[in-house]
Amino acid sequence: MTSTAPERGPRGAAPLRLTLTRGRVALVPLYVPLVIAAFFFALPFAWMLTGAFKAPSEITHYPPTFLPERLNADNFTQAADDVSLWRYLGNSLLVAVVSTVGTVLCASLAAFAFAYLRARGSRVMFGLVLATMMLPPFILLIPSYSIYQWLGWLDTYLPLTVPHFLGVGGAFYIFLLRQFFLGIPREIFEAARIDGAGRLRQYATIALPLAKPALITVALFQFVASWNDFFGPLIFLTDSSKFTLPVGIRFFQGLYATDYGNLMAATTVSVVPVLLLFLVAQRFFVQGIATTGGKG
Repeated sequence: MTSTAPERGPRGAAPLRLTLTRGRVALVPLYVPLVIAAFFFALPFAWMLTGAFKAPSEITHYPPTFLPERLNADNFTQAADDVSLWRYLGNSLLVAVVSTVGTVLCASLAAFAFAYLRARGSRVMFGLVLATMMLPPFILLIPSYSIYQWLGWLDTYLPLTVPHFLGVGGAFYIFLLRQFFLGIPREIFEAARIDGAGRLRQYATIALPLAKPALITVALFQFVASWNDFFGPLIFLTDSSKFTLPVGIRFFQGLYATDYGNLMAATTVSVVPVLLLFLVAQRFFVQGIATTGGKG
């Protein structure tokens, strides 16, 4: 009669499992406050989303209820009927997309030049570019308004889009992309130069493909900034049919009474595209932030 010895795993497997378990337990004090903070950050968005599907009587009911009794999409249809909601959504998309393209193009060109072109005074120029980040944007409002009025750009989308193709307000993006470009080995560009590639070709075929995470990060930042911009469209646009979504949502708030159902529905429409964009590009966003070095 033979007896079989119990099978044993590879030597060191048990200590490894114990180490992993201890590592997870050690992370609990870190994750608990993060979960609590995430809950409080997500609570207003959840309340807005549920309120968009509530009837008016449920929104003002006391004590308040979190979930609606039934899903009611009338707030969305009424918001679209009362205010040109979908027109404002299209206007916001147009302004945000065009300004994002201009910012990515201009900032990447300037960052590549500051990273790889050696010229007299380039460091001083780069310092001046960074110094513009210390200027409050409201200081430039009156001169900018005067220039746009002289050019005949008022009540058009040109003041909201064209300056981004000229680097206005893009100092941070230039700095971010320059730091990323400095992390690319210079030997790659030297090899391309020996093969006959000029600077523009190196920029288009080497720098841009390798900097895709950083470019997506810049695009996300600028798209969200342009999408949420309230002050610019309010100052430079006068025709209500050209307003963007942040300005259009203001119409749902009355002087003496506010229709909170329509307001929450319109706000949900304005938030959802940004959330979807971030979820799609989240991996590139994290990679772009993590791989942006600190070289000078």
